[in-house]
Amino acid sequence: MTQIFADDGNRVPVTVIEAGPCTVLEVRTHDTHGYDAIQLGFLPKRKNVSKPAGGRFKKLGIAPLAFVRELRLEKTQAAQGYQVGQTLTVAIFEPGELVDVVGITKGKGFQGGVKRHGWYGGDATHGSMFHRAPGSIGASSDPSRVWPGHHLPGRMGGDQRTVLNVRVVRVLPEQNLVLVRGAVPGAPGGLVLLRKSVKMTKAQQQKAAAGK
Repeated sequence: MTQIFADDGNRVPVTVIEAGPCTVLEVRTHDTHGYDAIQLGFLPKRKNVSKPAGGRFKKLGIAPLAFVRELRLEKTQAAQGYQVGQTLTVAIFEPGELVDVVGITKGKGFQGGVKRHGWYGGDATHGSMFHRAPGSIGASSDPSRVWPGHHLPGRMGGDQRTVLNVRVVRVLPEQNLVLVRGAVPGAPGGLVLLRKSVKMTKAQQQKAAAGK
């Protein structure tokens, strides 16, 4: 994260995201595939390209790309607006609009229940012999087992998470950069997916429209 200053002088915390350029690799329509979607590729890949992937890119006439993602579309008309080989840039975003950011959270390894699930824990003093241990996880006679999904220690992080309705603060087309307000999931340099917001209240829609 970093910070910038708005026109009114207020300091705004932002995350800088390199968004594109992305290349359209395939257009899926409801008539042919049963749903509407487009496949996008990002970041050139010059080494260790598998033969199946290399053959596909060669057939398309596009240089191999490292990351390929498929995005669902709502209407067939929207899918028909894209062409294979078309390049999408940060120009599709505007300052003030709301977007969703999908990323993989930082991996934290094996962690206990206090950190992983926010357990309260036992007393730290007064002779307590129970501090951060799990304690009992199942009664003896009934149910005489551990319920599925019980909060226990284990691997923490490395999960896909989505932050909804993040405001776009600034767009830098020359550098393919988008500055969004606040933090996003993942470590620095991690891969994230930036998309138009899908869950907005009327108040949020009006506020986003007024901020453009």
